[in-house]
Order: sequence, then C-alpha cells, then structure tokens
Amino acid sequence: MAATPASVTEQSSGPDLENEGLLDTSVLSELAKKDLVDALNSVNGAKTLVLDPSIASPLGLVTEVSLLKHHGVDKMFWLEPGPLSATSTNIVYLCRPSIRHVKIIADHVKRHAKESAKHTYTLLLVPRTSILVERILEEEGVLGEVNISSYNLQFIPIARDVISLEYDNAFKEIWADGDESAIYESAQALLTLRKIYGPFPRIIGKGDHAAVYRALLPSSNVSPRVAALAGGDKIDSLIILDRRVDMVTPLLTQLTYEGLIDEMIGIKNSHIEVPVSLLSPPNPTPANPAAPSTSASTSAVTAVPLSKEKKKKYHLTAANDPLFGELRDMNFASVGKRLNRTAHRLDEDYKARLKAQTVTQLRDFVGKLGGLQTEHQALRLHTGLSEMIVPQTRTEIFNKSLEIQQNLLASYDVSGQISSIEDLIAQGADMQLVIRLLCLASITSGGIKTKPLENLKREILQSYGYNFLPLLLSLSAPPLAVLLPNPLPASTPPSVVASRYPYTSVRKSLRLLMEDTDALDEVENDIGYVYSGYAPISIRLVQCVAQKGGVLSNPALDKEKSADSGSGNGNASSKVQAHPIVGWKGFEDVLAAIPGETFDIFPKDYAGHEDATSPATSLLQARNQTSTTVVFFLGGCTYTEIAALRWVSRQNKGRNFLIATTGIISGNSLVDSVAGIVRGSTGSKDAGL
Repeated sequence: MAATPASVTEQSSGPDLENEGLLDTSVLSELAKKDLVDALNSVNGAKTLVLDPSIASPLGLVTEVSLLKHHGVDKMFWLEPGPLSATSTNIVYLCRPSIRHVKIIADHVKRHAKESAKHTYTLLLVPRTSILVERILEEEGVLGEVNISSYNLQFIPIARDVISLEYDNAFKEIWADGDESAIYESAQALLTLRKIYGPFPRIIGKGDHAAVYRALLPSSNVSPRVAALAGGDKIDSLIILDRRVDMVTPLLTQLTYEGLIDEMIGIKNSHIEVPVSLLSPPNPTPANPAAPSTSASTSAVTAVPLSKEKKKKYHLTAANDPLFGELRDMNFASVGKRLNRTAHRLDEDYKARLKAQTVTQLRDFVGKLGGLQTEHQALRLHTGLSEMIVPQTRTEIFNKSLEIQQNLLASYDVSGQISSIEDLIAQGADMQLVIRLLCLASITSGGIKTKPLENLKREILQSYGYNFLPLLLSLSAPPLAVLLPNPLPASTPPSVVASRYPYTSVRKSLRLLMEDTDALDEVENDIGYVYSGYAPISIRLVQCVAQKGGVLSNPALDKEKSADSGSGNGNASSKVQAHPIVGWKGFEDVLAAIPGETFDIFPKDYAGHEDATSPATSLLQARNQTSTTVVFFLGGCTYTEIAALRWVSRQNKGRNFLIATTGIISGNSLVDSVAGIVRGSTGSKDAGL
C-alpha cells in the first residue's frame, strides 16, 4: 500500500501559569522544538519527512506544521509498507527503533535503487540510536545508504502540571518483556529535568524499578553544577513510584470526567475522536431577537445519533478550554449539575443584550461576545461527550463491574465476585474488563482458588479466542505475576511468592476505603471521591511523604469540623501550610510490607557536600516559600490519579506537584499492551501530528 500523506494539527497555546509558584514547563516544549529543528537543519535543502504514526501526536504537542515547512519539509508521509513517492532528494525518517519500522525503511531504499531513484536517507531515531537498528539495516544490505542519528524527545507537557514521555509500551516492556529501555529513557529525562530546574535535594521512592534514582546520583564525570534555566532551586524533592507498587488502581474503572472519557471514548496523546457536529461553532445570532437558549442549542446536537457521525480529532486541553479545566477532575456524578449551571449562566449573559440601553452597554456586550461564543462551544462539546458516556454508565455490565470492584476492594465474598465475573463472560462483556476484574480479584485476595481460576481461564479462551493464551501466561508468570492461584504451587519461584501484595493490611494502614461515602460523589472532600470511596494507593504513598495528616484523617473534613466548632481559622476552605518533606517517617511498617525497594536519599551536589545536609535542614524551609515536589510514575499513571494528586495540592499552601510519567494509562491500555493489541492513535489514518 502506498504511503499516505501525513498532516499536522496546530499547537495549542502555552501552559497556564496563573497559580503562584508553578514551574514553567513550556521550557520542555521549547527544548523539544529546538532539538527537532536542529535535527532537520542537519539535512540541507528540501526534504520529505516520513513519520512513525505513534510519534505524530506527541510531536504535535510541541511543534506545528508551519515550523516544519520553515525548516525545509515540503512533504510528509506515514511510515508504512508499500512504495514511497518522494519528490525531494532528501528523505528523513522519524521513528521509534522497532524492527518493523526499520524493515519498511530498508524496503523503501531497495525499491528506489531498483527504480534508479537517487535519494539521501537520514534516519532520526526517537529517543536514541540503537545497535539493533544498525544490525537490521546491515542484514538488509542498506546500512551504507542510511545516515543514522537521533531525536531526543523526552518529557512533553500535556497539562499545566503534567509532563509525560508518551512512552506507550513502557509497562509491557519492563514487566512483561523484561526490557529496561524505558527505565534508561526515564533516567535520561529526569536528568534533563534536573539540569533545567535545578537539583533534587531529596529523592524518595518505592519499588524495585524505581531505583532509576541511581542514575541521578552525581558521579566524578558530571560537569560542574549549572544554574537552572527556569524555576530556580524550587524543587524540594523527587518521589519515584514503580507502577508495580500499586497495580490495584489502574485496574479499577475511573470515575472522574476525564478518566471516564479515557475509559469510554479513549484519549491518545491528549487527543480524542469527537463527532464533527460537537466541534462546529455555535450560531451567535439566532433568527428571533430573543437571546439563544443554551438548552435548545445543545438539544440540536443530539438530533442525529452522535455515535454514527463522522469523527474528527480534537486536542482535549484546559489551556484553551477553561470549562474542561473545571470538569476534568470531577466525579462524573457531579458533571451534569456543573454543565447545567454553566448553561443557565450563559443564557443569562446572552439575555443581557436585551437589557443594553446605551451605546456603552452594547459595546461592553460585544466585547464579551467572543468569550461567550467560546464558552458556548465548550458547553456543546462537553454536553455531547457526557451524552455519549451516560448510556454506557447505565448498562447492566458497567454497574455490575462497579459492584464487583467495590466488593473486592472491601474483601467481601470473593467467591461470589468470581462467580459474577463468570456471569460477565456469559453476558459478552469486553475481554479487557474481564481480565481487569480477574487480576483485581487476584491482587486484593492474595490469589484465586485454583479450580475456579482454571475454569475462568478456560472460559476466557473459549469465549474470546485462544490467541489470548499468551496474555494469560504473561499475567501469571514473573516478572508480572498479577494473576495467581491460591495456594501457590510448591514450584512457584521465590520472587513470585515475595511479590504477593498485602492488600488487606495496606487497606487498613493507608485508609484506602472511606467510611462516609454519602457525599463523595458531590463534594471533593477526600481523594477517595475520584473512585467514589476508594483512595488510590499510589496517592496515599505520596501523602505519606508530602501530606501525612491526609493518610491518618481527612484534612477537608477536619477543617469543616474546625469551622463548625468555631476553633482554628473558622474557615473550612482555608489551606493548611504544607509540612516539610521528612521522608517515610511514621509509615516504615507499611512500606516494609509492600514488595519492592524503599529508599530515601540526599544526593550530594557536584561540589561534594549534600544539597540538603540533613533531614533537619528541610524543617527550616521558609513558611512563605512555595516549593515543587516532582512525582514520577514509572510505568504510567491514570487521569484519576492525577485528579487525586491535584486534590492533595489544593488542600495545602506552600507546595505544588509536578506530575511526571512515562505515559497515561488505563486498565484497558495495560491489558491491550500486554496482549499485544495495537490501536491507532485515534482511529484515523490521516490524523497527523
């Protein structure tokens, strides 16, 4: 099949820096853009750019088509099998170092040689060169024809407080394949972060693979300390969490707005596929002189079934959609009320035009009209997205799966939940959902009884296909080992026995289940609101370091009680000064029970003395200074975990969180990754950057 022309979407506006003390992550975008420009400029003259589709969307977050054209790119194609018709002499390939990609490139070179077409080939590997690539090109007999270089694409800002490597297969490579490339790339990206924003005075973490911190320790060949390019010495610590430390959370169904969009529709590199009608601009001047009814305009969107409309890729970001910024972290049960309030407010604002009596009043309304139209468009979009999600949340399978999850989290009637999972298979539930629930049952109960487990595996293969046998084997074998029998066979490797998760004790020690869940859907009064009663283990571990009181009790409810009793500040909404970082102090027993290495170190700076000479130094932190704690998830994090960590940040003053991750994941994406199921960037072949 012939190569398909690629297209590029325009980049959105830069990150919102309205909150005091936030690090300017746009520096990372500028760095990625500069490195790309340098790589393109290394090839003189006009050039044809051939893109790996998996890189297109991440690249679109840091650059735009006009920049590529300005630096000599006259045509762009997807990297895919088949002939490549390039009009320019220079052909530049930009791709990840996979065997499939390299063989396609070798085929292009051979085809051009047969056609006597003369081209100069440059291969830019992301994020670094690979010996494997050279060997494959050598075996194909084209190594001498291709100039191999690299484009070091590292952290990409995907939100004001979130940066990601957009490394989709990091989890699978580390824990299913035993490939530690993602760990190396993570270490290099963290080193770049340290170079830009200053050193990490303290590095704290949990998990065997989280020991990526060793690469961050100064060595004799490190150059003298350079001044930070942005942000100064505002980072107080780096917290590294190995995904295996908390496998429970990503297996659960996300219940925040952004999380459910990812679960139901799918978010890929901050982009979603949206029905075209939801992106069409609203009509600012209705036929009648009365102000337009927002409810009427949104009902018009649903006249044609949204699921049957043509889809278009849309960049889902709060940078140019403030309404999304308000909705993204809310429990989905509260989204409808917020949309309704927004609709009524817009309706009142439009009606203000009728009350304008003077030229000045009319001028003021016209000045606000552009903002009203933008809000109106955002309201249409999110009302439409909600209407697409709601029917799926009302299905019997969806609600049954939530019930199973809640019961497993409470360790209630595990045998009954296993039977319910079996019923879901009979009802035709998605394979991913069944696997998620099965793994959740195994982790939370220390394994599943052998006979029911074998019966379930047999039913999965018979219902969904024997091609999923490798998936079941990967989930049951080390290093992943999340689907285990109980009791374990005598032949079980010691590493698997040691990796069994002590969920029951952790649930109690870290207060994972909320006692009062009546208002969790409506009021964000604990991080448990993101799962309607369950607090993510990963965020509880962050709280152990940065908000210890939040693990022991509910800080939001404590403030409410203080306000009711008239003590303290008497203000339930007031923030509490963040306490200094003092490591795992007070939670040593919990950390010892969770499998994986635990560490808390003070790196020495390049001059030979410690950045933080002792734990007591951090206690002297200025009360009026805002610092940033970097939280890095090795193996990916969910949108719901991000929402929970933002809640922690909102409770305190004096500390912001910069969330760094190898990529954004969900339970479905983890299962697909281990199963080897590859989904398109957003389902569209010509989606572009």
